[in-house]
Amino acid sequence: MTGFNSKRQRREVAVNAGLPTGARNSFREPLDFVSRGGINSALRPLPIAGILMLGAILTAPQTGLAQEPFRFPTANQSLFDADGGENFFVGTVGKTWTSGCFGCVRSEGWQMHEGLDIRCLQRDKHHEPTDPIMATADGTVVYLNSKPSLSNYGNYVVIHHRVDGLDIFSLYAHLSAMREGLKIGQSLKAGEVFATMGHTSNTGEPISKDRAHVHFELNLLATDHFSAWYKKKFPTERNDHGEWNGQNLLGLDPKLILLGEHDTVGTNFSVLHFIQHQTELCRVLVRKTDFPFLKRYPMLVRPNAVAQKEGVAGYEIALNYNAVPFELIPRAESEIKGKTKYQLLSVNEAEQKINPCRRLVTQRGTRWELAPHGTSALDLLTE
Repeated sequence: MTGFNSKRQRREVAVNAGLPTGARNSFREPLDFVSRGGINSALRPLPIAGILMLGAILTAPQTGLAQEPFRFPTANQSLFDADGGENFFVGTVGKTWTSGCFGCVRSEGWQMHEGLDIRCLQRDKHHEPTDPIMATADGTVVYLNSKPSLSNYGNYVVIHHRVDGLDIFSLYAHLSAMREGLKIGQSLKAGEVFATMGHTSNTGEPISKDRAHVHFELNLLATDHFSAWYKKKFPTERNDHGEWNGQNLLGLDPKLILLGEHDTVGTNFSVLHFIQHQTELCRVLVRKTDFPFLKRYPMLVRPNAVAQKEGVAGYEIALNYNAVPFELIPRAESEIKGKTKYQLLSVNEAEQKINPCRRLVTQRGTRWELAPHGTSALDLLTE
């Protein structure tokens, strides 16, 4: 691997990792979040000495640089180094570091990993990780889990951010401990330490000390009505986590965002522009005119004079390979053919070949159609 010394090399790395250069069946280490409860007092305390100083160093203003919307959640910034991938990412057992990246990087490209697994830098005398975990941007704690037995993510925290007018939700998983007193509704500053890296999880095969890492995500929120959707979709299954179940979080690639910020030093990196210019996997028409995503992310809605004049009968939606809607166009009845709930308008076959792991569409002969996972994703989005 040649490292990340140029934009061209970064694009090559993205392709080699099975990621889009422009930019949950699926594997999102499943999030069955616990209800919002108190912190488990049995968790070992954070090694506070020196941590606040570290946070201050990493968040200190840098002369001549534009404000970055997101920062690394740990002191590990090897992503920018030559051959930095192996020093930054932790791969799955027996696989290379690229399996710790975001995207269709597991099970021979058929399993989605919706975050970055960032390698440990610091350990104590028992070989346990001690890396401080820091907020990636100013934000508010909206969810925390201190009962690792209820989640593949183990102990984790979700933080809400407003960046470029967007609601973004960062997630930090496999923590060994959270800062004493951390609670839902608490504000955090970018770079503020709130937890310690660990290897907690409830998976059948535990995360070893050697593979200790923080699983880091940046997400959009699919719907405000997740609990209702989940009850209809899985009537016999528990949802311990309400609206914060991981299936309600639509992952963006943090690596591409961090590299994008780094490549645009001296200019303003726009997360909104990044989202609006995702590589399209497919385009669909939904006969629904009022759902929470439209109100939460109005900046992704493109005006249409015909619908404005005649009235909105549905929305044309562009999805990337992870089912993230990045363009929504209101359509009038006169612009819509047929009466079906969902219509598949187009498929980017090249993108589907590179990134098939969400299984949103399927091909029958020469005809493309929405697969069950694609229909389920739209049901959630328009709930």
